[in-house]
Amino acid sequence: MRIALLTESDRPIAPRGEAGWCGRLAGALAEHEFRLYLLGAGTGPGPAGPPPRGLAAVHRLPIWGRRPGGPRPAVHRRRACTAAYEDLVRALVRPAERELFGPALRRLAELAGQDGALPAFLASGRARRALERTWRAPGAETAAGQPLLQDVLVAGDLLEQLLRPLSAPWYGTGPDGLGGADLCHVVGGGPAALPALVAKHLHGVPFVLTEHGLHLREQYRGYRTAPYRWPVRALLLSFFRLLTAETYRQAAVLTPGSAYDRRWQEACGADPARVRVVHEGTPEASREPAGAEPEHPTLVWAGALEPGSDAELMLHAFARVRAELPAARLRLYGEEAAPGYLQHCRAVAEKLGVTRAVDFAGRPPRTADAWAAGSAVVFTARARRSPRLLTDAMLSGRAVVATDVGVTPEVVGPAGLLVPPRSPRALTEACLALLTDAERRARLGLAGRLRAQERFAVEPETAAFREIYLELVSRWPAFPAAAARLRPFARPAEYWVAGAPVTVAPTAAAGAGTEAGPAVTAPAVTAPAEGPAGDGGRSAPGVLAEAL
Repeated sequence: MRIALLTESDRPIAPRGEAGWCGRLAGALAEHEFRLYLLGAGTGPGPAGPPPRGLAAVHRLPIWGRRPGGPRPAVHRRRACTAAYEDLVRALVRPAERELFGPALRRLAELAGQDGALPAFLASGRARRALERTWRAPGAETAAGQPLLQDVLVAGDLLEQLLRPLSAPWYGTGPDGLGGADLCHVVGGGPAALPALVAKHLHGVPFVLTEHGLHLREQYRGYRTAPYRWPVRALLLSFFRLLTAETYRQAAVLTPGSAYDRRWQEACGADPARVRVVHEGTPEASREPAGAEPEHPTLVWAGALEPGSDAELMLHAFARVRAELPAARLRLYGEEAAPGYLQHCRAVAEKLGVTRAVDFAGRPPRTADAWAAGSAVVFTARARRSPRLLTDAMLSGRAVVATDVGVTPEVVGPAGLLVPPRSPRALTEACLALLTDAERRARLGLAGRLRAQERFAVEPETAAFREIYLELVSRWPAFPAAAARLRPFARPAEYWVAGAPVTVAPTAAAGAGTEAGPAVTAPAVTAPAEGPAGDGGRSAPGVLAEAL
């Protein structure tokens, strides 16, 4: 089958590229034809060089930066574009009118396909005035502050970039068009879902949504430090919130990377019956386990050096471990993500008197080298959204201690030790339990490695998507663009006969009292131009009866 992979990269806020994962999936499912449609990268919508292995083609559409050139809409088109754009903005700023968001998107996509002038309209002064008029109208939500003129200009530019996928030259029914695909697979969500929504509206193509890190949650985190005033941030977050809800509502199947993400999706309105957890596979699943443990009992901590990762908790717990095991060592791997936090951690270690036993090792050449440097691995984050680092540590065969937050319980399970967050005492007891019991460390390390290989290998993920694709396409028409006008069995078989004689065997009544008589050949009958009886033409059986 033909599968269109839609994803986004080079985001200015909360970047996360998924093209590498798409390539692995296409390579593992070689029986299908995959085409990658990449938003936010490259210099144009067409293919750029030979596609990677497993992909039939790669198409790019830049959605950030300078607007590409194009025609301006005619007068009557400007009125239609203005009305649809005002409906979209009303959905963003008026909670009572959020149901306008989906229809406004679809209307803008239809207008973009008629003359290709939507990008020019969205960048025009007419669109800015419509945004300002609707944003400042009575009843608009302005809890984040009254928008200024500069807010209107900035928000207008950002909305124009976010809506560029509506004008992408991808919606034809040819080999390179989304209308010719059997299904779309959106990876990452956000603006990458817009082409899938348009393809479903125009051609009836179903789509699957895979989120390894929830796009909406990343935007909530990213826009805290975005270089925009609060009214602009509120407007854009409203756009992403409504786009997420519309995507969840229209997707045929949603495949979050964890049960933790599944709960987020359901809280945002996803139908639980259409959600299936598919853990993200890692090609490192077959990696050899770490070798022998270091000579001294050593704890390895890994994470970004910022308050959320709580390296300070690790230092306080290690000071207590050091009091019980004077030979213990601590190695902290990670780069400084908050200015001044590394110096703060060094000051805490000096105050606790463990400076000589603590090594701030920075970023390792490979994560496998970090795990091999310790007897056990410790994670103390106050929140954990991605299972990647946990999975990589478990694949090393080292025993894991982690705080019981986010995705951690379903990843570690019974194959490691879970402790409450922000509890130095509980963390100390768990670390001592492992450092003083070599047999337990080995048992938990092996159990964690086997659990990670079973859940996060590439093969289970590939098998899950192969089943989802086949099941989804089996429930969808082979020609979705024509599904609205083709009704199976709406016309008898004789209706489709044209330009050839129609041979009709005699009925039982006609041949009563005789042997089976010769067949009766009727003159050629051309089907009426209109449809079945009742739609302005006569049905084929009536025409055939007159011919006989």
